[in-house]
Amino acid sequence: MLELNHRFLFAEREVAWGVSGQGDPLVLIHGTPFSSQVWRNIAPLLAQKWTVYYFDLLGYGQSDKTAGADVSLGIQNRLLNSLLAHWNLEKPEVLCHDFGGATALRAYYLNGLRYRRLTLVDPVALAPWGSPFVQHVRTHEVAFAGLPDYAHEALLTAYLQGAAHNRLSEETLQIYKTPWQGDIGRPAFYRQISQMDTGYTDEIEPLYGKMSCPVRILWGEEDQWIPVKQGQKLAKVLEAEKFQIVPGSGHLMQEDRPEAIVAAMLA
Repeated sequence: MLELNHRFLFAEREVAWGVSGQGDPLVLIHGTPFSSQVWRNIAPLLAQKWTVYYFDLLGYGQSDKTAGADVSLGIQNRLLNSLLAHWNLEKPEVLCHDFGGATALRAYYLNGLRYRRLTLVDPVALAPWGSPFVQHVRTHEVAFAGLPDYAHEALLTAYLQGAAHNRLSEETLQIYKTPWQGDIGRPAFYRQISQMDTGYTDEIEPLYGKMSCPVRILWGEEDQWIPVKQGQKLAKVLEAEKFQIVPGSGHLMQEDRPEAIVAAMLA
């Protein structure tokens, strides 16, 4: 497990983060409904070459889950901007997944952040995105937040497993489920879903174009959340130097094919 033994105060809310390794800076950004623990098997290998920074987005993992607070994509790029300033990083390498991709792209196009290299793994970047389940929760958030534990557990387990192509172990599922359990975690899970809005990617899509750094995109061939064709379209509009389809991987490549991510980073 990754240790997030540091706290950063952003907009009067605590953000959990950690750092390990030595070398040039590399920032890891997770997606939804996960946490920085999605990198737990990858970060130690990358830390042999880079100083690796990782954190939990607002509303996720060990970071603040205050009821009614903003946990949308509209705030996460501002958080990233503030974190890089706090870490004194001007042009780090960035590896991101899912919502982490949208966060890095929004920070680049809206906040003026620049990266040494950007690696996107099945990113949320182009509409449409969001499953029928997501749309239903957005309409009935209060009802879902009040579900009894057994019903919430069943929904949460099925949702998490849907991100992966291969069967997730009970241990792995528990790592991802823990932040979303209990009186704080359960409503926080439905809160972050209710705030999913394609408007946050629609806002930056007209700005997409060749970036000032090399861009690589990895996409799970079996991704059931966002089809490969979306990745191919994104690679074209960003003029990515490489687009790689990863066989045997769903949306959650960190569990299905972590070696593909490590190999791409070390190539």
